[in-house]
Amino acid sequence: MFSKSKTYLILIVLMLLTVSCGSQATQATPSVVRSASTTTPSSSEGSNKKLQTVTLALDWTPNTNHTGIYVALQKGWYRENGINLKILPYSETDTNQLVSQGKADFGISFEEGVVTSRAAGLDVISVAAIIQHNTSALVTLKESGINRPRMLDGKRYAGFGSPFEKPVISEVIKCDGGKGDFKTVTTNVFGYEALKAKRADFVWIFMGWEGIQAKREGLKLNVFYIKDYCVPDYYTPVIIISRKFLDRSHDLAKRFMEATARGYEYAIKHPDDSAKILIQAAPKGTFPDPGLVVESQRWLSPRYKAEKKHWGVQDLRVWTNYPRFMYKTGNLLGPDNKPLKQEPDYKSYFTNELLPYGNS
Repeated sequence: MFSKSKTYLILIVLMLLTVSCGSQATQATPSVVRSASTTTPSSSEGSNKKLQTVTLALDWTPNTNHTGIYVALQKGWYRENGINLKILPYSETDTNQLVSQGKADFGISFEEGVVTSRAAGLDVISVAAIIQHNTSALVTLKESGINRPRMLDGKRYAGFGSPFEKPVISEVIKCDGGKGDFKTVTTNVFGYEALKAKRADFVWIFMGWEGIQAKREGLKLNVFYIKDYCVPDYYTPVIIISRKFLDRSHDLAKRFMEATARGYEYAIKHPDDSAKILIQAAPKGTFPDPGLVVESQRWLSPRYKAEKKHWGVQDLRVWTNYPRFMYKTGNLLGPDNKPLKQEPDYKSYFTNELLPYGNS
């Protein structure tokens, strides 16, 4: 028979072994899965809940357009709403197609893509505006002397290969008194890099990323904001969903958007901390210049909702003016690849119903 002192000693040893094993198990479990995709971090709070998996397709590699999503992911807010979020890595397949075909539940897109996709018969609808105003621009090198949009006539353009590029660029040039004629070139480097390598005379960039990158690299640019030259302001980027998924999984979609909105509202108030979260959450090697992420986030955070009371809210005016411009110029093409003969119902292109504050 053991004495009391021996019994206590054995109990203490067993307790220490238990704590030690538990500590090792905790350290062996990563907080974020960094493989081909990113998933919701594990947490003791949500471990006993039955989570529903939601997939999100990115439009590009992780960047500050996506910060609110990564904030909500790392803070555990998707898990709190019963969601296991799986972020699909960027691929060459258009996110509008992935969402329409049911290969992704949500996607990051842009108003131009939604407008052309819906006209072509795809099942996509915008559920939130990530940024309230178009921050993209056509740019040239300062040293080129091309300091007016009308001077882009006949010049080389390296673009994305999207159907909306030509009508928009032509309109920008015409607005400044040009003819709207330019040459599209194919290069083995993308956009901004093609401009730096002087393989193109002008490119289309987002000022909140490439614009800041150019500044950090000491590259001086002439900047022609799209919205300043006769092209209606529009939302870019946006979060999209299919009507089919929305109707089938309305509650799940609303819970996803509630957590997402919470993430962006946090990023608006805490840009530096949000940039740090994005850097840490993204796959290793995504950001060779972390300072670019921080500077970009500081620039972009106040622009997420701009003059709006809440993040994500969309206006019918914005969802009418740009599509109508495309329709009237004959660039809204139907499934037969011919201009639509009847103007669409633009109210069906978007909804605010999934946002936690609706239209306010």
